[in-house]
Amino acid sequence: MGLAREEFPRLPEFKDKEAIRLDQPLLKQMLGLTSFAVSIDESRYILNGILFKINKNNLTLVATDGKRLAIIEKKINSSPEKEISIIVPIKTIHELSRNLQEEGELSLILGGNQALFDLGSVVVISRLIEGEFPDYKQVVPPVSDNKVKVEREQFLLAVKRASLLSTPDYQAVKLEAFKNKLVISKSTPDVGESREELKVAYQGRELAIGFNPAYLIDVLKNLAEESVELELTDTEKPGVIRINGYIYIVLPMRLS
Repeated sequence: MGLAREEFPRLPEFKDKEAIRLDQPLLKQMLGLTSFAVSIDESRYILNGILFKINKNNLTLVATDGKRLAIIEKKINSSPEKEISIIVPIKTIHELSRNLQEEGELSLILGGNQALFDLGSVVVISRLIEGEFPDYKQVVPPVSDNKVKVEREQFLLAVKRASLLSTPDYQAVKLEAFKNKLVISKSTPDVGESREELKVAYQGRELAIGFNPAYLIDVLKNLAEESVELELTDTEKPGVIRINGYIYIVLPMRLS
């Protein structure tokens, strides 16, 4: 049993459209550092994808769910005739991430409200999310001198251990910054307590702040650097990680 091929949806035409060449490993890295911050709240459909901005030979990807923001900007070899700004749905992002290789190039071709990603052996065609992405530049804080420099892997594992005590009512993990010391603790009624100290490079003022541990784990496990600098300015101001054209901003949580 089957259906006539005429009944299958026709593929869109992308003839005579400009092709933008991108490195597959570069795009894979950029998607890995932003896709986890995409919103899953369908009522805010604009945030259910990643913003792709191409201006001259700069590619910027932006994702946010309202509680955190991931931005990465890299140089590319292509330079389209005019500035490009599109929002690619997260389902398409997942398909791309699965198929992107560690070498080679891909072509990005736009037509109407659709985009074609030609990876060679695989072609992904997707509708785009229509609408205006929020002005993310307004929420990027200036660089702070209050930086905690910590080994990424140690920090990741300590936050993971503390997160084992998280519950829906008591999510926040507490970070306390002292001179050359970071204390990561979690206390949940009827569950338990944990406290761990890490040696860090820090000369700023003493500070205690709470974060959703999942938001820290997401970024720390995707970064490749041996150490990271976490900018902390105040208990009610966001924490910021900046590395090589990448900015990750996470809002704090109230400590009960």
